[in-house]
Amino acid sequence: MNRTRATGRAARAVAALSITVAVSAALAPSAQADTDSFYTYSGGAPLSSIEPGTVLKTRTMPYHVAGVAIPVTAVQLVYRTTDAQGRPTTNVTSVLKPPTGVDPRRAVAYQSFYDSMNPADSPSRAIAGDVSFGGAVNASEAQFLAVLLAQGYSVIVADTEGQKANFAAGPEYGKSTLDSIRAATRSHETDLNSGTRVGLFGYSGGAIATNWAAALAPGYAPDVNRNLVGAAEGGVLVNPARNLTYVSGSTSWSGVAVMAIAGVARAYDIDFTDYLSDRGRQLVDGVQGAGIGSVLGRYPGLTWQQMVKPEYADPASVTPFMTAAAKVNLGEAPTPTIPMFIGQGANGVLEGTAGDKPNVGPGDGVMVAGDVRALARQYCASGNSQIQYTQYDGLSHVMTMAPWAPEAFRWLGDRFAGAPAPSNCGSIPPGNSLVTQP
Repeated sequence: MNRTRATGRAARAVAALSITVAVSAALAPSAQADTDSFYTYSGGAPLSSIEPGTVLKTRTMPYHVAGVAIPVTAVQLVYRTTDAQGRPTTNVTSVLKPPTGVDPRRAVAYQSFYDSMNPADSPSRAIAGDVSFGGAVNASEAQFLAVLLAQGYSVIVADTEGQKANFAAGPEYGKSTLDSIRAATRSHETDLNSGTRVGLFGYSGGAIATNWAAALAPGYAPDVNRNLVGAAEGGVLVNPARNLTYVSGSTSWSGVAVMAIAGVARAYDIDFTDYLSDRGRQLVDGVQGAGIGSVLGRYPGLTWQQMVKPEYADPASVTPFMTAAAKVNLGEAPTPTIPMFIGQGANGVLEGTAGDKPNVGPGDGVMVAGDVRALARQYCASGNSQIQYTQYDGLSHVMTMAPWAPEAFRWLGDRFAGAPAPSNCGSIPPGNSLVTQP
C-alpha cells in the first residue's frame, strides 16, 4: 500500500474519532438497547462441549462512536467463555482493523472502563451504533483507540463484564478477555492468527480486566500467555474489601461501593438482603441497571454502616461478602509471567476521599495505592522481575490517566519492539497486607 495514502487514511480516521468524542458529552439518556439476536447463542451443541475461545457468530460493520459511523472496520465475534463461577457462557468482542491495513504480527487487547451494571452499556453495543447515556464512556475512550489504530495495531475490545454486566467480578473479566483474544486470533475475518503477539492495555475498570487476564493466563490460557508481550495498566482494584473501607464516606466515590456489592452478588448468586438495611436494599436495587456515571457523586458521605443492619456494622461479620471479596482479590490470584507497567495515583483527597484511614493509607479516591504497591512487590518476590511501578503522588484517579496513558503507550510499544522490560522491583515502597480484610 502507498505509504502516503495509508498515512492519510489513518489521519482522517483519527480526526473523525477525535471529533465525535466531543459528541458523547451531549448524549441524552435512552432506553436499554433492544434485544439483538446476534448476542443469543442458538447452536445445537451444549456450550460445555465447546472449547473456550471458539467463535460462534461473526458480523462486520463500521466502527461507531456516539452513534456516528467511522471509517474503521469492526469485526464482532460471539465466542464461548467462562463466567465467574466457572460455568460455560458466551460473550462478545469487537476487533477494530487499522485503516492502514492489518499487521497480523501484532494486536492490542484494549480493556474498557465502561463500569456498568447494564449490558446495554457494553463496548460491543456502542461499537455497533447503539447510543446510551451510560455508554457515553465508550465514546470517551475513542481517543485511546485512535492512538492504537493510528500506530497500526488491530484492537480487540471485549465486553469484559460479560453479557450480564457482572461489575467488579475480576475473574470473569480476566477469562472474558483471554477468550476474546483466542476468538480474535482464530477468526479468518480479523486477519489475525495463532502467532499474533498481543499487548494488554487498560485503566481503572479496564485495569481490573487487564490484571486478571495477566494473572489467569498461565493456567487458564497458556496458548494466549505465550503470545502476550506485556500488560500496561493504571488505577487497578486489588483488595476490594479494603477499597470498601477506603471509599466509605467519600463525596464522589461512595456510590461505586454499592455497584460493586451488587455486581459481585450478581456474579456469584449471593443474596445480601438479610444483611442490608432498608436504605441498603433500596440502594442495591437502584443500581441494578446503573452505569458508573450515574452514581459518581450521587451519594455523598454514604458509608457501609448506613447500608447494613446495625449488627453487621463490621464488614467482616458478613461472611458471604468476605468470601466473595476473597474471590475477587488480586492479591490471592496467581502471579503473571509477563512484563507489567503499573501506574497508580495517590491524592484521592482531590476527589473527596479521605486519605488517613487506619490500615488503608492514601489512594487515588477509589483505588488504594498501598494495595497496588503491595501487589507489585508480591509479583517481584514471586519471580516476575519485569515489573515497573509508577506512583503519581499528586494526582487523583481521573487525573492520573493523563500522564499514565502516554507512558503506557510508549512502554507497550517498546515491548512489541523487543526492548528489555524495565524493572524497579528493588525500589517499590512497602504497601499493605493483601489478605482479604476491610
